[in-house]
Amino acid sequence: MLQNQTAGKVSAATSIGSISIVLWGTLAVLTKLTGDQFPPFQLLAMTFTVATLTLSGKLLTGKADVRSAFKLPLTGWLLGVGGLFGFHALYFVALQNAPAVEAGLIAYIWPLLIVLFSALLPGETITKWHVGGALVALAGYWVLLGWDSSAGNLQWEYVVGYVAAAGCALIWSSYSVLSRLIKNTSSDAVIGYCALTAVFGWLAHFLWETTAVPQDLTQIIAVIGLGLGPVGIAFYTWDFGVKHGNVQLLGVLAYGAPLISTLLLIVFGEGTLAVNIVIAALAIAGGSLIAAKSASKY
Repeated sequence: MLQNQTAGKVSAATSIGSISIVLWGTLAVLTKLTGDQFPPFQLLAMTFTVATLTLSGKLLTGKADVRSAFKLPLTGWLLGVGGLFGFHALYFVALQNAPAVEAGLIAYIWPLLIVLFSALLPGETITKWHVGGALVALAGYWVLLGWDSSAGNLQWEYVVGYVAAAGCALIWSSYSVLSRLIKNTSSDAVIGYCALTAVFGWLAHFLWETTAVPQDLTQIIAVIGLGLGPVGIAFYTWDFGVKHGNVQLLGVLAYGAPLISTLLLIVFGEGTLAVNIVIAALAIAGGSLIAAKSASKY
């Protein structure tokens, strides 16, 4: 009976964590709607400010207290803020110093790294189904981006961008896996992480960028949408999922985010349905099903 209850809790936490993947799928289309005049750190600062205000609703309703959000050990602050701010800062560097497709290919190795790194966690066991599923999903992701011989010709002039993209993958996978070690820390801590990330974002913006003003209502709604979903709620549900759910399965499922993103862009007229998208969908779904074979032990 106890084992069934534990399995049920893990399954529920995994489902909550998967909400993040759906929300991250909206990232590209919402970012597209913000236009291109916002400098990177300003956009980061604005969205994390909205995220902080959104998640702070738990404080106002009494469903969370300030201590759970801000009274954290130093290791918690370093992990949370380092993960959120570090990933986004390096991602911006990667996009500014390397072609977007190649930077994305390298950065999005993080789901596979989550599966591999999870084997180092106490009480966790990595299986051939986890690794196999992750590799199949990764192959689907490459197909989704139109991976071919020309995309594989990495050039030395973009080495800074490549290294930054690799840093993204390492930081986010490490953050996701190491969060398991502080699972007794409430996910309300994400409120504090977002708040400090917003502060760092504004500091970086005012130091290195020129402030841009929204030109229309669409841009304002898009920024708010980013802060509410893929930046705000998504980080909260991901934190809960990786702390209490099946972290390996979540890692594989994460390859669904770029697929959802691509499909939404097509819906909004930013692309067309092609054979590679169908193949990618089948590969990512298949990889997820393969990885899910190990979920029965939970």
